[in-house]
Formats: sequence, structure tokens, C-alpha cells
Amino acid sequence: MHNTVSIGNDLFYVGGNDRRISLFESAYPVPRGVSYNSYLLLDEKTVLFDTVDLAVSELFLENLAHLLQDRPLDYVIIQHMEPDHSDSFLRIAEKYPEVKVIANQKTAQMLFNFYGFDSARVLQMKDGDTFSAGKHNLRFLFAPMVHWPEVMFTYDETARVLFSADAFGTFGALGGSIFADEVHFERDWLDDARRYYLNIVGKYGVQVQSVLKKASALKIETVCPLHGPIWRKGFDFLLNKYLLWSGYAPEEKGVVVFYASIYGHTQNAAEILARELVKDGVTEVKTYDVAVTHASELLAEAFRYSHSVFAAPTYNGEVFPAMRNLIGELKSHGFRSRKYALIENGSWAAQAGGQMQAELASMKDVTQIGEKVSVLSAVKEPQRAALEALAAEIAKDYLS
Repeated sequence: MHNTVSIGNDLFYVGGNDRRISLFESAYPVPRGVSYNSYLLLDEKTVLFDTVDLAVSELFLENLAHLLQDRPLDYVIIQHMEPDHSDSFLRIAEKYPEVKVIANQKTAQMLFNFYGFDSARVLQMKDGDTFSAGKHNLRFLFAPMVHWPEVMFTYDETARVLFSADAFGTFGALGGSIFADEVHFERDWLDDARRYYLNIVGKYGVQVQSVLKKASALKIETVCPLHGPIWRKGFDFLLNKYLLWSGYAPEEKGVVVFYASIYGHTQNAAEILARELVKDGVTEVKTYDVAVTHASELLAEAFRYSHSVFAAPTYNGEVFPAMRNLIGELKSHGFRSRKYALIENGSWAAQAGGQMQAELASMKDVTQIGEKVSVLSAVKEPQRAALEALAAEIAKDYLS
């Protein structure tokens, strides 16, 4: 049965939720599921903004049929070709064979690559081009690498609605409320929004800054992303977060302690340091076992806070795999402008600290605090004293 929501007088939500999915893009845990958003404009011409993942395609097609009634579907605008937004395209083309496709050149090529769709049937738009659906005048704004090269936004100049593709999206299925002002976004959605941005889009901060500058010239009253809540009030809150995240500035002052531990001794060192940090006046300290917490959450926390501590044992002459993976993820996502400290452990040949240091030193504006603390198998009094001294140095920098 159809389940649509009115956004404006002639704009409707026609997407759906997948709460059975466990890994988004086969990579990111989504314990709260995910929404696949699509929008239908009923003007003199009917215009669909993107399709949805096959997981919710039946509801999606029912929603369209309910709203269109006996009207044809005139146009489908494809802003992003990733299959979670385009996989229902062929079903649309089959059900509405006269539908015209509006996209850009890169999208037209991807339509052929994915689905064998003839690019000659695509009305190809350039950056800044406009299209009239009747009362509504639509302008297309290219947003390459946010986060695929073909991405474009659509701005409804009449209703002041920005259809923002994957930008401003978040993990999490929608409930009875699809609007950000009807939920407690900061409490219930911000962590998922941060994790979504930093893992999926975060590598492309320069490109995000560019498109934010382009969007700043627009008068925006509503933002319709392809995942998560729709913004019709208070959008500055999320916009300011994007400005921080895309500029790689720490969102909060705090110290996050990441550790890997085989038999508990490196964990002991990490937790001694965390306790000393609190004693020295650091008011925000978080501690994670990197072998237990998913890397996508760890990455989001590393970008969130101003200071990080990496504590790992040597394993087969290298950094323990889970820690090596985390540092690699940070590097590939452009980790920068942060302070860090190191703890290593090794029973006969401690090498983890030097290898972590080499990787972190290769990142932009990443600065080490203090000397690395070396633990030989288990923490003894000399190592405890070194951990206390390192905590004092971190706290001094944190409080400055």
C-alpha cells in the first residue's frame, strides 16, 4: 500500500526504508537501517527526482502510481547514478516508456554502462542550465566528487528547494517523521550524519567546499537529500557541520584513545593514560578497542576530536592489523590538522610505534605530542611514569 508524504503543495516524498540491511555499500554497519529518498513534483509536467534501491522498489512504484493517477510520468531527473538511487530506473522506463531522462553527460554514459540505456534518449544538461516544469523553474548545479564524478544538484528556483543528492544525507531509516524539525536531530541523528559524511564523502573536502560556496548564493527554504531527514527549518545547523567537516577542522576539543590489545596489556596502558588525562583536566576523553568497534565509527570519532592516541602491539613485526587498518582508513580519508600521541607494545621487538609514526607523519598538518611510550610486554612502574608524563603533555596542549 502506498505511503507518500506531502512536502509542499505539489512536491511529494515517494521513497522508502530498508531496516533489514546490515551493511550499507557492503561496508558500513547500519543498525538503524537506511532510507532511500525520492521525490515527485506534480506541475504542468510531472518530474521524478531520482529512483530508489531495489529493496524498496515495490513501495516506490505504488507511491508513484497513487500520486500520478492517470497522468503520465514526463521526466525523471537523475542526480546520482550510484545503484542505491538508480537501480529502479529500468522499472520506471518499462512502466512509463514515454518518460524523458534529464541528466548530464557523465550520467548518460553511466546509464549505458549500468543498464544499456541509450544515451541519445537523455536530455543532457550543463552546469547552470535550467528547465521549466510549468510553475517551477529548475536549475542544475554540478557537484562533482560529492561523492561521484557525475553528481549534480537540482535547485527549484520557484519553491526554493534544493535537491542535494547524497549531500546532507545520513544513515538511519525514517520513522513517522521525515522532517528534521520533527525529530531530535542533534541527539538521535547527528552521529549517523557525521559517520555518513566522513566515511562516504569526507575524502572530498575541497569539492564539498566548492559546492557549498555555489549553494551559498541560493535562497534555500527546503533541502531534500537522498538519505535521511528533509530540512525545512534549522538547516544552518547541518550546514555549519559540513563547513567544519569539509574544512577538516576538529568539531570538538577532546582526546580519543584508540587501542588494540592481544592479552590486555596494551589496553591497560591505554586506560591508565585515559585516567591520567581526566585527572589532568581533560573533560572529554573517549576510549575504543579498535578490534571491537567498526572502523567507520572510529574514523568518525578521530575526525570529530582534536587529539588522538594510538596504542598498539607489534604483531608479526608490524602494527596489529585492526590498528593498521584504522590508520590506513584515516590516511585515505584525508586525516589532517590534528594532534596525536603513541603507545607501543612488544615482547621482544617493539616496532609498532615507529610504523604508526611514519604513517601519521605522512599526513597533512598532523603533529605528534611527546615521545612514544614503549611497553615491554606489560606495564611496569617506569612505563606508568612515562604514561603519566605523556598524559600531562597532552593535557597541557588540550588546555592551552
